[in-house]
Amino acid sequence: LIGKDIIRFHTIYWPIFLMALDLPLPKQVFGHPWLLQGGEKMSKSRGNVIYADDMVDLFGVDATRYFVLHEMPFENDGIITWELVVERFNSDLANILGNLVSRTISMSNKYFDGVVKSTGVTEEVDNDLKAVVTGARDKIADKMSGLRVADAITEVFNVFRRCNKYIDETAPWVLAKDEAKKDRLSEVLYNLTESIAIGASLLASFLPETAEKIAAQLNTGLRGFDELNQFGLYPNDNKVTEKPEILFARLDPKEVMPKVEAIRTAQKAEFEAEQKALGKEVGTEAKADTSGKDFGEYSADHPLELKLSHFAASEENQLAILANTFADYVSQESGGAVKVTVYGGGTLGNDQESLDSVIAGTLDCAVNNTPIMSGYDAGLSVLDLPYLFENYDDIYTFLDSDVCQE
Repeated sequence: LIGKDIIRFHTIYWPIFLMALDLPLPKQVFGHPWLLQGGEKMSKSRGNVIYADDMVDLFGVDATRYFVLHEMPFENDGIITWELVVERFNSDLANILGNLVSRTISMSNKYFDGVVKSTGVTEEVDNDLKAVVTGARDKIADKMSGLRVADAITEVFNVFRRCNKYIDETAPWVLAKDEAKKDRLSEVLYNLTESIAIGASLLASFLPETAEKIAAQLNTGLRGFDELNQFGLYPNDNKVTEKPEILFARLDPKEVMPKVEAIRTAQKAEFEAEQKALGKEVGTEAKADTSGKDFGEYSADHPLELKLSHFAASEENQLAILANTFADYVSQESGGAVKVTVYGGGTLGNDQESLDSVIAGTLDCAVNNTPIMSGYDAGLSVLDLPYLFENYDDIYTFLDSDVCQE
């Protein structure tokens, strides 16, 4: 299980090493997608990085686990924003799960002093609840066998959704008003408690701390895999906790977002401090505004000039690949043209040096005066292409992307 941007290393180079050492090869390599901040890659310079530690501080460990697992689909990159985390926290964790557990335990305490008992007074609606709950185990196992983790955790929460619907269908508060329906009310609350106990056990692999808390409040233990397709194992006459703990208290976005702004400000300050430590003045260089740039306006007679400077001699080959790839990308996307000019090379000198031996014949473009970058600090040694890249990791990611590989 690896990040999709390093698939090449784990499926080509690493197997070669293993074969050379006569060691067994991986049977499967899964490159998981990314979580993108609002649809774009995270960057400390923008102050838009969402760190797990910050999420844990604001929402807790299990809430962080839930969001990361739930919002990363199998086929595509997931989207993460602070606003979306708060929304998911309130709708899924606080409402669907937390409110369900609290309501069930509170009703058991209110109507039966916390004692949960199956009376056998069943109705047709009970059968559908039991079918959904006992059928969840195999669905989740099937999803996990295909590494569809987000789909698996959705199946777990479908159990809790069905429990909430069951409450609406049976209306325990109405049954409580009729003494003749007391046994039916007891059965309803038993079915809810048993369903939640099974749901908590299914949840344990994803949100272990929350699962343990739920089991403790129901005064029971988490069940093993082989028992999760069986309904009715919750012991009769068992007593739930008298004071249910709030698993996930609803969040007020007005209280959370100022804390988020403080995190963003701290990130930017940290980034600026790191840049200054490298001898780079932050905010003093004017970069070309390439937002929304239409590359189709450039042609062989009027190309976009890409100026690269201040790199080490050992980076020349990588630079050539980057230059070719970027030019091809522009050409494929819009039919535009690019000319690449290299300054300095490994000498970091003042003379212009075009490295014809490296990139000769690869770019059929003329010269113009429309640079996208030039003149960067020699001490930084980082290629900075404002349109696509911020650092070497971004460059390698781009080179490993589908558009480059194709």
